[in-house]
Amino acid sequence: MATRMTNEDEMAEECTECSRETPHEVSIQLRTESRKEENAEFSREPYRVSTCRVCGAEETIRMNNA
Repeated sequence: MATRMTNEDEMAEECTECSRETPHEVSIQLRTESRKEENAEFSREPYRVSTCRVCGAEETIRMNNA
C-alpha cells in the first residue's frame, strides 16, 4: 500500500480497478464486527478505508490484527 501526496490534500495510491495510480480519499473508521447487539459496543475495530476518486472503488484494511 504505497501512498504519496499529489498536492496538499490529495493522496495517490494504486487502484486495482483503474490499474494505475489515482487520487484517493483516505479515512479511518470504527466498524462493529459483532452481529449480536449485546456485544456490539465491545467489538469495534479501526479500519483504513481508501476510496478511488476516479472510479469509486473502495478498499478496507483492518488496522488491528489481534
